[in-house]
Amino acid sequence: MRAALLALCMSAVGSAQAQTLSSDDQLASAVLAAPEPSRAGAHVYGYDTDGRIVTLREGSNELMCLADNPMNDGWSVACYHRSLEPYMARGRELVTQGMTNPGGRNAARWKEMEEGTLPRPDPMAVLYVLHGSGYDAATGAAVNPFLRWVFYLPGATRESTGLPERPTGPGAPWLMFPGTEGAHIMVTPARP
Repeated sequence: MRAALLALCMSAVGSAQAQTLSSDDQLASAVLAAPEPSRAGAHVYGYDTDGRIVTLREGSNELMCLADNPMNDGWSVACYHRSLEPYMARGRELVTQGMTNPGGRNAARWKEMEEGTLPRPDPMAVLYVLHGSGYDAATGAAVNPFLRWVFYLPGATRESTGLPERPTGPGAPWLMFPGTEGAHIMVTPARP
């Protein structure tokens, strides 16, 4: 039984590694989350065959993009304002240290921001997240794409923004984690 479980796990790891796109395809797919005018100059991270994050291209503008992690279920790429990089990099670092619980990672980063050891993002720093069924390298397009927007605004509250603290309908903006260092405005359109 133990051998069968180990073989199944090894098969899953091998399968995930086999799904790693080429560097060129990772780069092309990662920037799809960014607005068209910002894609060519975005800094792009991807994954090597061992699942480590690597720089695929140095950037020349305000955006950082991250290719799909082949070790995760589903397909998702993201681009975000450069001022969010310390926050995002710290989150990735905490994962490599074994902190897989998102709530724990958030609490650790927010505490570090409050203490001044982790820089705050610029006010209203944006994160674009593109989900889909996958990436079609032949067409250069995401399959079944769904884009959502996140606007980081540390410390924002319902009172300071006028936004509700829960979604009120598809595409309606709302404030998540109000009053914290991780406060952000969510805009999630209805799925097609």
